[in-house]
Amino acid sequence: MSDLSTIIRKGEGLNLDFKFRIDDQKKIARTLVAFANSSGGSLLIGVKDNGKVSGVNPEEEYYMIEGAADLYTQPRVAFDSKVWQEGHHLVLEIVVPKGEAKHKAMDENGKWRSFARVDDHTLIGNKILEKVWHFEKNGVNRPEKFDETTTNFIQLIRDLESATISKLYRKSSLSLKKVDSLLSVLVFWGVVSMQMSELSTTYALSD
Repeated sequence: MSDLSTIIRKGEGLNLDFKFRIDDQKKIARTLVAFANSSGGSLLIGVKDNGKVSGVNPEEEYYMIEGAADLYTQPRVAFDSKVWQEGHHLVLEIVVPKGEAKHKAMDENGKWRSFARVDDHTLIGNKILEKVWHFEKNGVNRPEKFDETTTNFIQLIRDLESATISKLYRKSSLSLKKVDSLLSVLVFWGVVSMQMSELSTTYALSD
């Protein structure tokens, strides 16, 4: 079994994505950004979703990726590349390291947005995630004992079991800004878990 086959057998996931070919630079830029904003990852271009190698022209695909990074990522996402040969087929691997800074790409409406990798999906980031990233960079000390406001907010999340931010806005007596602030710092401290999916983002007390 070749090294490429070994990689493909892992299947798509947090750090691996298959692409038949690149048709949309804006869309692939979001994947580059999501990898860079998460833990890094690899794109295998010339591989179908089912893992079958179809092959590509590496030079043409590299040109598309380079254009995507140059035009549609801020700051520009860095990447390395490697060409694999599987029989008569060539596969281009694009390796994106975890970024030192957080990146943005254009969404479908032309707005610059953050993106993150969750399982095998590229998802739009939200303001809570961006605040958590800010805390990861700058830090915020966790107190030995939470104040009454924080304690009551934690109890609300416990009572709701799993809630969207809009539900927390409705159920809490705090201002929207205060909910954002408390929620993001509690996620950063690991007190609250944030579950992102294609359908919604929910918050619950961590185990």
